[in-house]
Amino acid sequence: MIDAIKVNSLDFSYGEEEILSSLEFNVREGEFLAIAGPNGAGKSSLLNLLTQVLKPNKGNITLMGKDICDYSCLDMARTIAIVRQDFSTTFGFNVYETVMMARTAFFNILGFESSLDRDIVKNALEATNISHLANRELNEISTGERQRVFIARALAQDTPIILLDEPTSFLDLRHQVEIYDLLKRMQLESSKTILTVTHDINLSGQYCDKVLLLGYRDSFYLGDIKSIFENNKIAEIFSVSGASTEINGKYVFLPQGKYRKL
Repeated sequence: MIDAIKVNSLDFSYGEEEILSSLEFNVREGEFLAIAGPNGAGKSSLLNLLTQVLKPNKGNITLMGKDICDYSCLDMARTIAIVRQDFSTTFGFNVYETVMMARTAFFNILGFESSLDRDIVKNALEATNISHLANRELNEISTGERQRVFIARALAQDTPIILLDEPTSFLDLRHQVEIYDLLKRMQLESSKTILTVTHDINLSGQYCDKVLLLGYRDSFYLGDIKSIFENNKIAEIFSVSGASTEINGKYVFLPQGKYRKL
């Protein structure tokens, strides 16, 4: 098993504002990694660095054993799919057409989809339980359904690595669980390497193999769920009082504010 992603001594800043400093971590092929941390710690910036939207000031990134600088745009499209938090609704396109957009990098020389492309899209729609929405326009469906559409598109892109930026934002509890069940199934059944930025460490901790906690600048911690909770790293990184506990074999973190009920 190789490293799907390896980050070495990564520095990044916006002008004079240092965001990431000396960041180092690796994700093995087929692992599920949660990325958590306070606002402004560089979580979304890290996803943009992993997809070449941003360039680091220092350090390097390798994807599937190959330096990211050696990837063409087409190579990137065939290696990493990303589901962003701020997805925009593309008016005029229905669900099927939106998911088919993921196959563009695989179209034939004339720019048309093949029967294989259609089969892959069909399977992605079925895997995300949205086949019945195939002919609906995006502005006609709910937020939770749209989120599944964009995850289906990432699945149809058929890449070994999938990145997600807060995939459960604005979703109710049932849809949050459904999204994580879907991601875990993609990991287990299709051997996908999945990285998800999250603010819900308790939910992601039930599904992910490891957690990368990003603090400010050079503060970060990578570990399995047990070590993250047992060493109270969440309180340290988020600068918040709280306690970790175990419920039915699962770890949870309970933040404690000044005016909490005793």
